[in-house]
Amino acid sequence: MKISYNWLKQFIKTDWNSEETSALLTDLGLEVEVVEKYQSVKGGLEGIVVGHVLTCVPHPDADRLKLTTVDIGTGTPIQVVCGAANVDAGQKVPVATIGTVLYDKEGVAFTIKKGKIRGQESHGMICAEDELGLGESHDGIMILDETLIPGTKAAEVFKIENDEVFEIGLTPNRADAMSHLGTARDLRAGMLQNGVNVELITPSVSNFRVDMRTLKIDTVIEDIALAPRYCGLTISGITVKASPSWLQDRLKAIGINPKNNIVDVTNYVLHELGQPLHAFDATKINGKIIVKTVAEGTKFTTLDDIERTLHEEDLMICDEKGPLCIAGVFGGKNSGVTDRTTSIFLESAYFNPVSIRKTAKRHQLNTDASFRFERGIDPSITAYALKRAAILIQEVAGGEITSDVSDVYQKKIEDFSVFLNFANVAKIIGQEIPKDTIKQILVSLEIKVNSVSDSGLGLTIPSYRVDVQREIDVIEEILRVYGYNNISFSKKFNATVSNSPRNEDYKLQNIIATQLNSQGFNEMMANSLTTASYIQLSDVLKEDYNVTMLNPLSNDLATLRQSLLFSGLEAISYNINRKNSDLRLFEFGKTYHKFLSGFEEHKHLTLFLTGNRNQENWSSTQKPSDFFLFKGYVDAILARFGISKTQNSPVTSDVFSEGIAIGTGHNALVEFGVVKKSILKHFGIKQEVFYADFNWDVIIKMISSKIKFVEIPKYPEVRRDLALLIDKSVSYDDIYAIARKTEKSLLKDINLFDVYEGKNLAEGKKSYALSFIIQDSTKTLTDVQIDKIMNKLQQNFETELGATLR
Repeated sequence: MKISYNWLKQFIKTDWNSEETSALLTDLGLEVEVVEKYQSVKGGLEGIVVGHVLTCVPHPDADRLKLTTVDIGTGTPIQVVCGAANVDAGQKVPVATIGTVLYDKEGVAFTIKKGKIRGQESHGMICAEDELGLGESHDGIMILDETLIPGTKAAEVFKIENDEVFEIGLTPNRADAMSHLGTARDLRAGMLQNGVNVELITPSVSNFRVDMRTLKIDTVIEDIALAPRYCGLTISGITVKASPSWLQDRLKAIGINPKNNIVDVTNYVLHELGQPLHAFDATKINGKIIVKTVAEGTKFTTLDDIERTLHEEDLMICDEKGPLCIAGVFGGKNSGVTDRTTSIFLESAYFNPVSIRKTAKRHQLNTDASFRFERGIDPSITAYALKRAAILIQEVAGGEITSDVSDVYQKKIEDFSVFLNFANVAKIIGQEIPKDTIKQILVSLEIKVNSVSDSGLGLTIPSYRVDVQREIDVIEEILRVYGYNNISFSKKFNATVSNSPRNEDYKLQNIIATQLNSQGFNEMMANSLTTASYIQLSDVLKEDYNVTMLNPLSNDLATLRQSLLFSGLEAISYNINRKNSDLRLFEFGKTYHKFLSGFEEHKHLTLFLTGNRNQENWSSTQKPSDFFLFKGYVDAILARFGISKTQNSPVTSDVFSEGIAIGTGHNALVEFGVVKKSILKHFGIKQEVFYADFNWDVIIKMISSKIKFVEIPKYPEVRRDLALLIDKSVSYDDIYAIARKTEKSLLKDINLFDVYEGKNLAEGKKSYALSFIIQDSTKTLTDVQIDKIMNKLQQNFETELGATLR
């Protein structure tokens, strides 16, 4: 939010400089992020003075140039070469002296220097209005008033506006400060606390009067809940034209481009008092004004010439033929003020904040009016702001007020009542504040003190302070005005040493993060909000399980993620597109689900590996990352936690083309493998990506459980490996099922430790390297028994899968 200091001084007469004022505003919670200089004319006409042309003769060596001598008030006339046809002796003209900086139409600066033009010296420049930024004309030099004294600064002649503008980072709760009046109100309270007694000056509307009652437009409110208060009046005989310079300067200073005098006044009052207004061309209103909702699907064209489809909950300003304006958000194309408008209906209203916010988000419109309405404006100044705007319109556009103020306010919005306990003030703030100081602060904030007792104060909070409805809110107001820096604190340093268990979540995260970082992984942090369409990439993810936002910032950030895979692939795609294709990433994060039993959050650790193993180097050849390398990283994490007695099984997630699940009993600890090419294609990734998804909640639970000791097996286990050449269509799941069916009692574990697809293999083939752990708990196995089991496995693989040994 931008606040003009000159404008602010119309409410508070102060000689404080901008630095002091911005410091106090920041202390009050209205953080001033930047203070910018504003000049109504770029450069402020510095170096431009009034000159008196003493002589004007033709240039001896140029037909179109003239040689002039000009008195600029220094006592010694200067010679200036001028090409304007209208320059003549005796004129008073603006002269840019040596060293003056001017700006061209593109805003590029150039400096006036002493020079020679066709052999004649020139010590300045006589300027046209476009060269000074005072207009568009370049027909000739500007001719000034003859009574002006040579040497007078042009900035004094043209009354250049020099201003300072505060850029305030306004927090959403401070709806009351979204105007110059609101900011001045806070500033006054802060100055009073600093011992500076200033008066808050509000614009007077005492000279408002109805000139004649010739154009009355009735108003009807069909939904009082959505439009609690609605005011309006008509003004006739106006002339729509450009606004006077003072009004344009005020708006330009805060970054608003002037349009015409009617629209500019509504914008002026909006930023002055915080009350949005809207002006309708009265001749385009058929019958009366009706504030209501319309049928679902109604088409309506707004001022930006876009046809919008209305929702049944959108509040509309209508006449007897149809919609004129989206209430509190945006005007309609066919009812707005144009250059031909001669009479207007001026609207000032208070609309339901929730309704306005929903409508603005629904149509993706963010206007100055909706910004204020949806946060809550002051319902008590609706008629006052209307009269203020009407007076200004008469001042800048002429005309007469041709109707009484219609004010529909059936159910008054009441102020809030709060009891403030002095003991709670001291408890929360941590310091006793004098009771008189507390009362002074509250009164300066327009909080009414109704009753006083030894224990506290009975207060009435103005309805426009929508963020102050509880005792704690009042205490916060007292503290921010009293000054956080005025609260004393002990110089004694207290520290508490807590004894936390070794298996605290954050400690375990740090252990694994350190390990992964030492292995070349970088930690990433992705947004938990994502696009709902990602669930279509996997059959495991269900649309019914999505947790959706009620008011999303955009469609791409509308749903909480069910998987960390897609945000990781977004990061990989982003890096690859920027020539960073060798990646090792990990993330600790949560997934969110809406099940029939309720909402659930699950914590995960995910790993991503893609590209080459190491950076390009002259002494070694590059080798791509592979499944075996990735499996090593996964196993290292489990080993770091001391999790060793695990079983391998096929993955249940369909995001993998090849993968393994590692678990204990019925608990899956991690699923990892190669991401499907169809999913990678969705993100524009053409290289192989390995992905692991650890169920962090289960791992924490396992580590937190009591340690159980089991007897070391008396008889040894035996490991045998097979390298199988199989069709690409065969999955690890197929091999796993056949192996378990072949040997149910002695086969303890099956592990896929390498996958190879590439040269030296027949087309359509791939190689799986598998290990088989065989053990008998009652005796030592002989080579004959082991070979019998392995031969049977090999035979079944060949028969059922067409596999061959490599």
